Amino acid sequence: MDWKRFFDNLGMNGTRWQWRIMNWERRLKGGPGAPPLFGHGGPSLTGILIFANLALFTLMVIHGTILGLGLQAILNPPTQLLVYWGGQYWPLVLGQGEWWRCLTYAFTHGGLIHLGFNMMVLYQVGPLLEAELGKPRFLFLYTLTALTATGLGYLWHPAVPVVGASGSLFGLIGFSVVYYHRMGRAGEQIRNFMFQWAIFAFIFGLLVGADNAGHLGGALGGALLGGVLPIGVRSRRIMDPLFKGLAALSLAAIVGSLLLLAASLLTT
Repeated sequence: MDWKRFFDNLGMNGTRWQWRIMNWERRLKGGPGAPPLFGHGGPSLTGILIFANLALFTLMVIHGTILGLGLQAILNPPTQLLVYWGGQYWPLVLGQGEWWRCLTYAFTHGGLIHLGFNMMVLYQVGPLLEAELGKPRFLFLYTLTALTATGLGYLWHPAVPVVGASGSLFGLIGFSVVYYHRMGRAGEQIRNFMFQWAIFAFIFGLLVGADNAGHLGGALGGALLGGVLPIGVRSRRIMDPLFKGLAALSLAAIVGSLLLLAASLLTT
């Protein structure tokens, strides 16, 4: 299809949009995970997030093994261990001021299968969206939806411990469905690709008894941002300083939360 003529007829810069949609097609045909997590420009933000999840899970498993849990530490860690390693538990958040749990829970996972599926989704969805949005917007989106996911979880089941990155993953998917839908025909392929992952993740959630409140909260937060984020290059450039600031706050919140988790581990 002559994408340049298509977008020129819409009164848009056909060359720019032709390059963008050809780039999307190349990524999808070459594997939804492209571009690579580790390339000439160093690790992507998606790669760093995956590494952080794997590292925290590894440390939790080592601790569980020392406690004598054996394979249970890997396949089905007990609730006490999950909460100890940063799981969300609103009574501790509100009663003891452990607000860092509102982010650390998204890096804690309830077993190898839980971790593996979530990281597979992040590996498939993350790089494409990161390349489209850029690191600042991607980091803010990931952080925001982790918060909206646990926020709805508080309204739904405030006394239930929750772990996992799936709230943010549904946030990425919810954002993408709305964002690419706003592009019309140009975004249909990626929108449908994200719908497929939403279905896969939902079915997996039903099979393992995942936190559907968190999934919904993340998806709603992502969809809201996807509905208001400018699509045009000029508008996006105007808002670059805002999102760089929001990304800096997001990074500080994540790093600070993980450091507070580390401090909690060292003092208990």
